[in-house]
This record gives sequence, C-alpha cells and structure tokens, in this order.
Amino acid sequence: MPVKCPGEYKVDDVTVVLDEECFLSNPEAWNEKVAEWMARELEGIQRMTEEHWKVVKYLREYWETYGVCPPIKMLLKETGFTLDKIYQLFPSGPANGACKVAGAPKPTGCV
Repeated sequence: MPVKCPGEYKVDDVTVVLDEECFLSNPEAWNEKVAEWMARELEGIQRMTEEHWKVVKYLREYWETYGVCPPIKMLLKETGFTLDKIYQLFPSGPANGACKVAGAPKPTGCV
C-alpha cells in the first residue's frame, strides 16, 4: 500500500503518524524498524547500509540532545561525508531525506 501523507501506519507494533510532509508527528515512536520502513517507503532505499546508519544515528542523537537537526556543515564534518554522498544515500537530501528517516521534525533552518 503506498504511503499517503498525512497518515497513520503500523510498523510492527508501533503506530507511526506522518504529517502532511511525511515527517513523524510522533517522534517518540521512532526506532530502527521505523527508520527502515521510512527509508524504504518514503525514500526508496531498499536496504539501509552502514553509511545510512552513520548519518541517521548522528542526526537522531543530535536531535535528541538539541531538539533540532544540525547544520549541514556539522553533519558533513561529523560523518566525514560530502554533500554529494549525503544525496547519494538520501536522494531527497539531508533535510527531506535523512532528517525524516532519523525521525526528527522538518528542519526550519539551513540543513
């Protein structure tokens, strides 16, 4: 079933609520299974690699600490990836792809 946003979905035993832009409305529901589901259904990523997880885990930890996704320069510095590499991993980019899969709300600044 194609994902429609806004919408509510079951991922294993977790209820995932997506807003109109397909970001999690209930970020506390995020877990690795939810991330894999979001990557597959929203980004077309069939398999999360170690590189995907490096980005997602960094974004998730940063968001849990500061309540926002980090600036793009910080993401690149901390992961060691170029912006091109981030786009290879997450075709929608760092904000609309990676932050979304990490379960963070849509960034308001320059990510």
